Amino acid sequence: MMKKAFTTCCLIILSATVLKGQSVHNTPMMTLRKPLVSIGIKAGFNSSLFFTDRLVIGGEEITGVQNNYKVGYFAAAFCRFNFKKHHFIQPEFSYNISKGSIAIRNNAENSELISSNALIKTSISSFDFPILYGYKFVDVHPYGMAFFVGPKISYMWDKQTKNEYFGFHQKEIHEDFHPWNYRAVVGLAVNVSNIFFDFRYEAALHHITDDVTYNKDLTEPPHNGYDIQVKRRYNTMSFSVGVIF
Repeated sequence: MMKKAFTTCCLIILSATVLKGQSVHNTPMMTLRKPLVSIGIKAGFNSSLFFTDRLVIGGEEITGVQNNYKVGYFAAAFCRFNFKKHHFIQPEFSYNISKGSIAIRNNAENSELISSNALIKTSISSFDFPILYGYKFVDVHPYGMAFFVGPKISYMWDKQTKNEYFGFHQKEIHEDFHPWNYRAVVGLAVNVSNIFFDFRYEAALHHITDDVTYNKDLTEPPHNGYDIQVKRRYNTMSFSVGVIF
């Protein structure tokens, strides 16, 4: 269902891009008076990298951890408040699917802590609320280019967030995430008429893991007496295309 909705959104934006692109060549370059408030929609893809700052089992730290990029997707709506001298404030609302994985080698240091080469696969569904300050350093119709920066609050949708552990002695491992997370956003937007392309980078401001538990009844001793401690975060690069009215 979510993939169909995302595809439909992309097709709408792509159709608008083609129609607008046909009229750009006939539009002279000029400075137009901006409306006080603009609204827009966009959709695109993201690439998330999970950073594991701490992974400890039974007091022993796991080594040989490899963080892998995965591609996700998102759709968003926003409202832009335009001010004088090319400044603007832009609150947004978006739904995001962010994916990543962590691979762990079963080397000599880890042989007593994991049963084989281990893997942690993560897919996070979140509702995100960035508030961005932007400045348009190119603003001559129909072309524009803007830099933006600001904070972002994310709420993780627990029912649609998946986290799978493979290759560990512990059975039915469950990692709980903090529901609210805070991030910093920086990016660049380029527009031709009402069509824009958005490039941004998001950095986590704290770890996302709250607690890790597992089924001790199904885990063989001595591994059923070990605590699992995880501290990790993820940064994201994204690209999107959208329409602003």
